[in-house]
Amino acid sequence: MSVVPLPPVLASGFAELLQGGAPVGLAVSGGGDSIALLHLAAAIGGQISVASVDHGLRPESAAECAMVADICTSYGLPHRTLKWTGWDRRGNLQDHARRARYGLLADWARGAGLADIALGHTADDQAETVVMALARGAGVDGLAGMAAVTCRDGLRYHRPLLQVTRAALRAYLVATGRVWCDDPSNDDPGYERIRIRQAVDTLAELGLTSQTLGQVAQHMATAAAALDRGTADLAAAVMMQQGGDVLITLTLRDLSREQARRLVLAAMERVHRRMTPPRKDEQQRLMQSLLHGQGVTLGGCLLTFDGPVLRISREPQAVAQLATPTTALWDARWQLSGPHAPDLQLRALGAGIDLCCDWRASGLPRRSLQATPAVWRDQTLVSAPLAGFGRDWSAQIVAD
Repeated sequence: MSVVPLPPVLASGFAELLQGGAPVGLAVSGGGDSIALLHLAAAIGGQISVASVDHGLRPESAAECAMVADICTSYGLPHRTLKWTGWDRRGNLQDHARRARYGLLADWARGAGLADIALGHTADDQAETVVMALARGAGVDGLAGMAAVTCRDGLRYHRPLLQVTRAALRAYLVATGRVWCDDPSNDDPGYERIRIRQAVDTLAELGLTSQTLGQVAQHMATAAAALDRGTADLAAAVMMQQGGDVLITLTLRDLSREQARRLVLAAMERVHRRMTPPRKDEQQRLMQSLLHGQGVTLGGCLLTFDGPVLRISREPQAVAQLATPTTALWDARWQLSGPHAPDLQLRALGAGIDLCCDWRASGLPRRSLQATPAVWRDQTLVSAPLAGFGRDWSAQIVAD
């Protein structure tokens, strides 16, 4: 199959990614947007691998993944179909499918040695995201929409088509004789995003086009970046690490509510690196409690007060079932050094703290220590480095 020229709307950024020397993954569903992404990537060249997620929700999905595989074969690109079988017919289907898609892609990428994955989100997807955020009364972060590059579970997700409209991509595919598959669920008003998509079409008649809404997202992203820089500067001045905990030494009431909110979330993300950001209503309740001096448990974190100091710890119950080999990274941030052996495991200290006679010497609260890594042989505690139990082992928090 011959490749076609790269449309000028896709500038050097995508080419730099693909030709930067590192392998890049593409997530291609068979729909017009991602099929265009695949052809455009092939036109640029590079070390490209492709994956398609088959959610198994429609009888046509397997054939669509097979079509993507055939296109990849014609270009000499490796392709994998990733099957999702976890839908239990309960809850929000699109949310479950999205989470499953990212999980499957992450597992595939790690197995293939990929750190970067390109997605086919377009300017229309960005506009829909902004309108959904407006409907939910979102703040600056929500109105910033989707970022061109985001990090998730240690991988970088790129959206090179974010300034290209869906219509432009389909015109490109038609002009070059390419085929794609349309998912009928994309016209089902039973889904919130589809209703928003239809609303965006109406808004365009009033001048609120995808491009205009995309500009709003860019302006909000610029504002959010400035707020993030301010939060980072503030964190450097008022945050300190103690064991696995993060302390905020400045009284939250001395800050604006937005500064306090960002600072608290930043501290929580340091303690729980895989934390899903709390919903807006959860954040509101969180800040209401903290500003009244009340402790909170949220998102796998325990927030308590030591006098005026806010302590953010890992919630013991959230890591109670987490078990890894001693050589592995525990809870996405702890690395242990010591006499590793195949019959040893890293698990939370938990109730094992009762065996640690000197735990108070650590200066850490009991519940904080219960959420720290310990070395176990079956049900026997071998070492709890932060609680002063056992020898020859040490624990360090590794950099993000």
